[in-house]
Amino acid sequence: MPGSLEGQYIRLEVISGENLKVPSKRIPAGIYISIDVDSRRRWKSAVRVLSSDSSVAWGDTVTLLSLEIRASFELGRMLGLGEVVGKLETSWNDLLGHGDEPFVLSFPPVDNVCPSLTLKVTFVDACGHDDSALFDKEKSIVDCEIARDTDAGHTRFAEYVTSKEVSDLNDAVELFQLVLDKCPVDHPDRAATLTNLAVARFVGYMQKDLQDIESTASLFRDAITLRPQGHPDRPSSLYQLTEALTWRHNYQPTPADICESAKLYHELLPLCPEGTYLRSFAVAENGVDFVIRACNSLPTDGTDECIQHRRIVLELCPLGHQHRCKTLSKLSLALIARFQQCGSIDDLDEGIQCYREVVSLTPEGCDGRDDYLNNLAFSIDSRFDYQGKSHDLDEAISLYEEALRLRPVGHRLRHTSLDNLGLALSNRFYRYGDDDDINRAISLLRESLTLGPPGHPLCETTLNNLACALKTRYEKSYANEDLNEVIDLLRESLRVMEHDRPDRHKYIVNLGSALCARFRETQKDEDVEEAIGLCQESLATLPPLQPDRYFSYMVLQEAYLAHYRVQLNSTDLSLAIENFRLSSKHPTQGFPERITEAIRWAYQAEFYQHESVLEAYYTCLDLFDNHVMTRSSITSRREAAAAFRSAKSLPVDAASCAIRRNDLQRAVELEEQGRGQQWSLASRLRTPLEDLQSASLPLAHKLSELSKHLSDAQGAAGSADGAAADRAAIEYRRLTKEWEAVVAEIRNLQGFSQFLLPPSYTDLQAAASHGSVIILIASKYSCDALIVPTSGKPHHVPFPSIVLADLEMLKSNFAKAIRHASGMRPKEPRTALIALLRKIWDEVMLPIVKVLHHDLKLPFRSRIWLCPTAAFTSIPLHAAHSFRPKADGHGREPCLEDLYICSYTPTLSALIRSQQMMKNHATPSFVAIGQNKPGAGQGEELLAVDSELELVRKLVPATANPTTLSGEAATRAGALEALQCNTWVHLACHGKQDREQPYDSHFAMRDQPLTLLDIMENNAPQAEFAFLSACHTAVGDEETPDEVIHLAAGLQFSGFKSVIGTLWVVDDDVAKHVVEAFYGEMFKGLEEGDHAMDCTKAASALNHATYAVKSKVPLEQRIVFVHIDLHVGDLRLSCIHVVALVVCGNYPDAKRDN
Repeated sequence: MPGSLEGQYIRLEVISGENLKVPSKRIPAGIYISIDVDSRRRWKSAVRVLSSDSSVAWGDTVTLLSLEIRASFELGRMLGLGEVVGKLETSWNDLLGHGDEPFVLSFPPVDNVCPSLTLKVTFVDACGHDDSALFDKEKSIVDCEIARDTDAGHTRFAEYVTSKEVSDLNDAVELFQLVLDKCPVDHPDRAATLTNLAVARFVGYMQKDLQDIESTASLFRDAITLRPQGHPDRPSSLYQLTEALTWRHNYQPTPADICESAKLYHELLPLCPEGTYLRSFAVAENGVDFVIRACNSLPTDGTDECIQHRRIVLELCPLGHQHRCKTLSKLSLALIARFQQCGSIDDLDEGIQCYREVVSLTPEGCDGRDDYLNNLAFSIDSRFDYQGKSHDLDEAISLYEEALRLRPVGHRLRHTSLDNLGLALSNRFYRYGDDDDINRAISLLRESLTLGPPGHPLCETTLNNLACALKTRYEKSYANEDLNEVIDLLRESLRVMEHDRPDRHKYIVNLGSALCARFRETQKDEDVEEAIGLCQESLATLPPLQPDRYFSYMVLQEAYLAHYRVQLNSTDLSLAIENFRLSSKHPTQGFPERITEAIRWAYQAEFYQHESVLEAYYTCLDLFDNHVMTRSSITSRREAAAAFRSAKSLPVDAASCAIRRNDLQRAVELEEQGRGQQWSLASRLRTPLEDLQSASLPLAHKLSELSKHLSDAQGAAGSADGAAADRAAIEYRRLTKEWEAVVAEIRNLQGFSQFLLPPSYTDLQAAASHGSVIILIASKYSCDALIVPTSGKPHHVPFPSIVLADLEMLKSNFAKAIRHASGMRPKEPRTALIALLRKIWDEVMLPIVKVLHHDLKLPFRSRIWLCPTAAFTSIPLHAAHSFRPKADGHGREPCLEDLYICSYTPTLSALIRSQQMMKNHATPSFVAIGQNKPGAGQGEELLAVDSELELVRKLVPATANPTTLSGEAATRAGALEALQCNTWVHLACHGKQDREQPYDSHFAMRDQPLTLLDIMENNAPQAEFAFLSACHTAVGDEETPDEVIHLAAGLQFSGFKSVIGTLWVVDDDVAKHVVEAFYGEMFKGLEEGDHAMDCTKAASALNHATYAVKSKVPLEQRIVFVHIDLHVGDLRLSCIHVVALVVCGNYPDAKRDN
C-alpha cells in the first residue's frame, strides 16, 4: 500500500450490480462479490438474490484487490465458489481516483452484455477497523477438495455451454459425479452436488448430447427431498425439476410429468416473491403458463386424482389470469363426472359454481360462450333431476334457449343444443303437464335428428332422446303409435352405437322400460323377458354405488310387477318388491327419485297386501325427512313437501296400515313421525340442552353454536341471484353435516342414544300426562281414532260408516254452511250447520266419548286434546253436538264440550314440549296490539279496534302491567318487539291465511304485513299465552294439510305455550262478547290476589265463554274459536314464558279478511 496511506484503511462499498448474466445460463440462487485482498486473504459479500432485470443491490463493504462477480447456486450452505460472472484486475489508485462519489465498474461481456458494479471508495481510520469479513483462503477454501472439484466442474460446464464441446460436458459430469461420490446421504453438501450433476446432465439432454432423462429427474427429486419445507434452496430445486419434466413432456407427452409439474409450481410460486429472477422464469410463457395449457389439454374424468389435479391448476390461475376460464371449465367437467359416478351433490354444486363464474367471464360476443352456457344449463338440469327444485329446471331451460340462439342453423353444435333443450322441455312436461312443452320438445329433437344422418357419431344420442320424449308423451296420452316408434328408435340407437360406449347402460335401460310399457299393453311375454334381460345386462356393467343402478332397479320392478299382474306368480311379486327396496334405498341417487319409488312401493304393497308394506312406509317417511332437511329455507322445505302430491296422505296411510295390522303403538309412532314435519325440522335447532350440558358441556356448546348458525342460514327466501343462492345452499349443507356429526357424537353418550330420533310410543305417551290425546286419522284405507291414555296401550276407535270421501264432503259442506250462516240474522236457526255438527257427534265423537267414559273411566269435565289429521283438520270437532232432547224430555243431550274440556294439538311431541316448558313463569306483562287502519292493500278500516282494546284493557288486572300498541305505533317492527317483550298478548287487526303460500299469511299492520315468517323468526323467550281474535288464524293450507302451517302455529313456534285462534271468518260485532266472557273468566279473582295469572286456564275459560254467550252470539261465531295448547317452538336453550296476544276483529262495520 502507498506510504501516504500509512495507518489508514480503504473502505470499498459494493452498492449494486447490473447485467449479471451467468455464462453457463444456469439460474443462480444468488450473486456475490469476491475480492482477493492479498495472496492469503479473500473478502466475500453476502449472497443476494438476483432481480428479474438481472440486477442486485448489496450495500456490503470491504475495508481493504482482484475483483470477481460470482454466481452462487445455493442460498444456504454454499458449496465451492460458484461460477465466475465477471473478473477484473484493478489497482487501488484506479479505485481512489473516483473520490468519494459512487462510480460504475464494467466487466468483460457475458452473452454480449457487460456486467457492472456500482462502487464507492472512502478512507477509514485504522482504529476500530474490523476485518472479520476476510477469510483465510488456505484454511477456508483451498484445502476443500470437494469445493475445488465443484468449482472445476462449474468451469468446464460453463465452457461446454459456450463451446458445445461434448468433452467439456463429459468432464463436468465426471467432476460433479466425483463430488457426489464423496458426499454420502447425510453430508450437508449432498443436495448441492445432486443438483449440479442433474443440471449438467439435463442441459446435455436438451442438447441431445445425453439421453437418460429419467435418472436426471431422479437426481432433482433426491435434491428436493434433502431440502425440506423452509430450506432456502428448495424453490430453485422445485423449479429445476419442473424444467426437466416439462421439457420431457414437450417432446414425449406424459400426463404424469405435466401433473407433477403443476403440483411443483403450486408449491413454488408462493416461495418466489414478485420481481425475483427465479420468478421471472417461473411465470414465463414456457414456465407455469405452459404447464397450465398442457394440463387443460389433458382428458378429464371423475376420479379423485383428476379433481385434485384440476384444483391445483385452478390455484395457479388467480382472478384475471388468461387461462382461468378454461381451467374452471375443466374442473367443473371433472366434478360433474364424479357426480355422475358417485352421486355427491357437493360435487354438482361446486361444478355449477365454476360454470357460473366461467359464464360471467365470457360476456356476449366472446368465443365459447355458447359452450359454457350449455354446460351450465346441463349442470343445473342435472341438479333438478337430483333435488327436484323447480326453479333449477326453469333456469336450465332459459340457459339452453340462450345457447341455442348462439348456435344458428349451420352451427356445428346446433344439434347438441336442440337435444338438450328438447329433453329439458320434455322433463318439464312430465312434471307439470304443459302440452306446449312436449310438442316443442319433439319438434326440436326431430330437427336435431336431421342434422345427424345415419352414421353420424351423435345420431344414437338424438335417437335415444327423441325416444325418451315420445315415451313421456305416451305416459300421459297412451298413444300406442308413440310407443312403437319409441322402441324402434331405441333399437336403432343401440344398433349404431359402439359397444364400449361408457353410457350404453342408459340406452339399454330405456329400451327395457319401453318394452315393459308395451308388455302392459300387449301382454306378450317376449317383451317383458327382454326388458328384464336388458336391465340385468345394465346392472352387470355398473359398480355397486353407481347412481344409474337406480333406473335398472326401477324398470325391473315395473317388469316383474307387470308380469305378476298377468301370471299371478308370487315369485314375480317378491322380485318386484325387492327391486322397489333396492331402488328406494339406493344411496347415491337423489331423494326425489327414491321418494317416488318408495311411495309406489307403499301403494303396491298396500294393494297386494304384501308384508313389506310397513317397511315401505318407514322408508318413505325417512326419505321425506332427509329430503326436506336438505332445503336451506323454510319456504323451500314446504315447496319440497308439496311437490309430492301423492305423499300428502303418507302419515295417515302409514298409521292406518299399522292399525289394520293391529299394531296400534306403531300407528301412533308413524303418525307422529310423518305429521308436522316442517315444525319438527325447525324445532330440532331449538332443542333444550340442560340434560346434555350435564353429560357433556363441550358437546352441548358445540351443538348450540351450530344450531344457531344453521338457524341463521335457513333464510326465509332464496336469493334471486342464482350464484348467491348456490353459495347459501352449499354453506347450509356444510353446517348441516357438521350439525349431524355432532348429533351422532351425542348419541354415543350414555343415555342419549335416541337423541333427536323419532320418539317411541313410550316417549309419546307423556303427552297424555294431563289428559287423553285423541288422534283422528283420515286415510283412503280407513278412518279411525287412536286414544292415547295416561297409561297403557292405545285404544282404537273405528269409524266403519265413514270413508275419506265422506270427510271431504263434510269439510266442503261445513265451509258452505259457515258462509251461508254469515249472511243470516242472529236469531235464524242454523239448520244446515246443526245437521253437520250432529253428524260429527254421531259418527265421530260419540264413539270416542263412549271409550273415554266406559273403557278408560275418564271423568267428565276432564281435559282432552284432539289431534286431527288430513280432512279432520278442517272440521270443528270440538263443536260436535247431538242437538237432541234427552229421552226424559228434560233439556237436551250434552255435547262434547259439556262433557270434556277440549284443546287441539298438531302433534304429541309439541304437547309434550309445551307441558315441559310450563314449569317456568316470568313476571306477567300484557300488551294489546290493534290496528284499525292497515297499510295499503291490507284491508279496509276496522272501526271497532280501539273499543275492543279498551275493553281488554279494563278486563286485564293491573298486576299484569297492561299496555296498548295501536295506531301509528302498531307497525310490523313495533308488533314484533311487543311480541318479544311481553308474556301475554291480545292482537286486534285483519288476519289473512294465504292458502297458496301459507308462510305469507299475515296480520295487517300500519306500514306492512306482519307475516308468519316474521313471527317464526321472532324469539319470544317469555311467551305464554296469545288470543287471536282474527279470521283464519288456526287453519292450514291444502297442499300440506298435516303441517298445520298457520298464524297460531307460528306464534306457538316463536314461544307461546297456549294460543286461542279461529277456524274461519270472525264477525266483529258479536265476537267481542266471547272476548269479554273469556277474559272475565280467565282473570276472575285476580284483583283479590287469590291466584296468579295462569295460561293453563285458557281451555276451560274458552269453554265457559262460549257457553256464557249462547244467547248473544250465533252458533258459527261461538264455535269459531279453538284452543291450541302446545309449544312447538319450545326447543330453545333459554326458558320460554308467557305472552298474551289479542287479535282484534269483532267490529260492527267490517269483517275480518278471508
